[in-house]
Amino acid sequence: MTKHERVDFGAELAQLEDIVRRLEGEELDLDEALRLFEDGVQRLRRAREQLALAEVRVRQVLAERGGALRVEPLDG
Repeated sequence: MTKHERVDFGAELAQLEDIVRRLEGEELDLDEALRLFEDGVQRLRRAREQLALAEVRVRQVLAERGGALRVEPLDG
C-alpha cells in the first residue's frame, strides 16, 4: 500500500481483530505468528495515521467556524 492510498479505518480494525483472534486462539508456527504480528503492527500504524488525519480535519473545521462548538448528550 502506498502512502497516498486511503485506508478504510473500519476494515483495518476488523483485520486487526481477526489477527488478534488468530494469535490468541490458533496453534501457529513461529513464522506464521511473526507474519501476523508484523501485519498487525503495520495495520495499527495505518489506523493511527488515519485517526491523526481525522483529528487534524476536525480541528480545521472548528477553526474555520470560529471554534464554536456545542456539546449535547447523545441520548437525547
